[in-house]
Amino acid sequence: MIKRSDFPKDFLFGTATAAYQIEGAAKEDGKGPSIWDVFSHTPGKTFNGDTGDIACDHYHRFKEDVAIMKEIGLNAYRFSISWPRVMQDGKNINQKGIDFYNRLVDELLENDIIPFITLYHWDLPYALYEKGGWLNDDIAMYFRAYATLMFNELGDRVKHWITLNEPWCSSFLGYFTGEHAPGHQNLQEALIAAHNLLRSHGHAVQAFREEVRDGKIGLTNVVTKVEPGDSRPESFFVASLVDKVINAWFHDPVIFGKYPEEAVKNYVEMGLNVPDNDFDIISTPIDFFGVNYYTRTLVVFDETNPMKFSYVSGDLPKTEMGWEIYPQGLFDMLIYLKERYRLPLYITENGMAGPDKVENGKVIDDYRIEYLEKHFEKALEAINAGVNLKGYFIWSLLDNFEWAYGYSKRFGIVYVDYNTQKRILKKSAQWLKEFLRS
Repeated sequence: MIKRSDFPKDFLFGTATAAYQIEGAAKEDGKGPSIWDVFSHTPGKTFNGDTGDIACDHYHRFKEDVAIMKEIGLNAYRFSISWPRVMQDGKNINQKGIDFYNRLVDELLENDIIPFITLYHWDLPYALYEKGGWLNDDIAMYFRAYATLMFNELGDRVKHWITLNEPWCSSFLGYFTGEHAPGHQNLQEALIAAHNLLRSHGHAVQAFREEVRDGKIGLTNVVTKVEPGDSRPESFFVASLVDKVINAWFHDPVIFGKYPEEAVKNYVEMGLNVPDNDFDIISTPIDFFGVNYYTRTLVVFDETNPMKFSYVSGDLPKTEMGWEIYPQGLFDMLIYLKERYRLPLYITENGMAGPDKVENGKVIDDYRIEYLEKHFEKALEAINAGVNLKGYFIWSLLDNFEWAYGYSKRFGIVYVDYNTQKRILKKSAQWLKEFLRS
């Protein structure tokens, strides 16, 4: 049985959340609307018409939530800043919003919990979207100004920063598939948005080096093990290509100052324009990569698709999201990232949605315990294989607004009754509490 003491003494175990998914208080204390406020209020965009207007009411209940983290024994917490809460229109400062994050950071530190701040977890100020959003080259300077504000306000106490969460999702799910805000469906726009996200990341890192004397900054990407769904040579080829499109597209420019050539060639052959400016800014050195790992991706060659591949479903057990449970993929990708990029790593998200129900006041989620235990084992295996893995953040602390899925999926180790806002520690949280004591 794996134990906490098997991991390095300074290894961090925490949970992760995102502002729009938990905070609520959508119109309080000067907060402006984000693209997700507008998207979730657009009929047909989210399950059941659910919105983040109230969510977990973390804005008012953050002290209770920090106390839960303390009770479990977590020593780190990754959360995001709502850009439109601190800058209503993306430009002008809203002091009440900043005050909230000051209170949250102070509460964490008083409870010996290290704050990890993500500057952007998908909730772009709607006022900036109206100016073009991530399609507007000027967005990078707006983001730099916002990042500089937060470094100056919180950098005296916060020593760990993440610029962006999963820019692949912000660009491709937001601008190509349309599943996420702002709901566009244009591959050329997705490539422009992705590039401007990376430019914004680079500018934020530059500002960090100028403003913060002591601290680390990195970038978090969704990382998936891409494998062929059949034995045809063409499927092996497209699996390699999709790996470049999902994984390397958002890692290579940051480290090597260029996009992966195979993926560029593929897009050009499709008649698309791949932006190629500001790689010197994008590749400003960072201190770590954040790894969001959930599952593997299976693809097969499909000549009817413009990108020459289709996704297929595997035969492994699946979570409530329909994602295969594949712990080996976590080990494989940690090794891959170590060998290709040579940076310290944090697992910044890993977890599962389950069919959680309250029975006799308890939530028995043995499936989540098994999931976490197997992924913990693979993380430890990676450490023992030489990966400089420094922390592990479980997704998520609380059940919350799961984007387009609304409140239909529960990822938390803490159950939330959305009618009463009562929190119940699931069996997985109790298991984690015992694990962290071991």
